[in-house]
Amino acid sequence: MNGKRKNNNRYPCRNLTYSGKKRKDIPSKIFEYLVLELYRIGEISSGKAAQFLEMERFEFIKFASRMGIPFIDMDKEELLDDYKYASRAIKSKMIIVSNGKPKL
Repeated sequence: MNGKRKNNNRYPCRNLTYSGKKRKDIPSKIFEYLVLELYRIGEISSGKAAQFLEMERFEFIKFASRMGIPFIDMDKEELLDDYKYASRAIKSKMIIVSNGKPKL
């Protein structure tokens, strides 16, 4: 080698600026993105993610949505199954029991 260190990073640190924030804010942003990623891959719930980020659950759901992470992430088959279940429940006049769980 000629004395220079080879930088194997895809994105050098000098390019990691974001919306004029201060360098001291980077650790909190990294934590935020880590929590978002754990939520996105299903490792933590929206409630737990909100708790980590010290916000209300609904606030977190809106935040995640703005970051491109949908609250409802169902494929076509799952959505169709839920639709069929809801249709059957409506037809059979589903009753909600005292513990809050549906009963057909």
